Amino acid sequence: MEWKLFADLAEIAGGREIDVAAEPGDTVDDALDALLAAHPDLRDRVLEDGEVADHINVLRNGKNVRQGGGMDATLEAGDELALFPPVSGGAGGAGAER
Repeated sequence: MEWKLFADLAEIAGGREIDVAAEPGDTVDDALDALLAAHPDLRDRVLEDGEVADHINVLRNGKNVRQGGGMDATLEAGDELALFPPVSGGAGGAGAER
């Protein structure tokens, strides 16, 4: 299974696409455990008190797992997993302050 990582998570793991030892029939949580085992530096950024931090988004096929089966959702062949921190934005940038 492959995770797509964004922002500082990709920097910490050393890449945007990370293959892990998870297969159809495993859960999203199993796949996350495999990711964190392969890249332990992500652990402090992703977990709080052993659970996925509220500010970290875990997506399965483009949908937040918090609204679709949670971390116990069973993976199927072809599933796409993504992990990213909150995205900030707004009216910043060049010329924003006048």
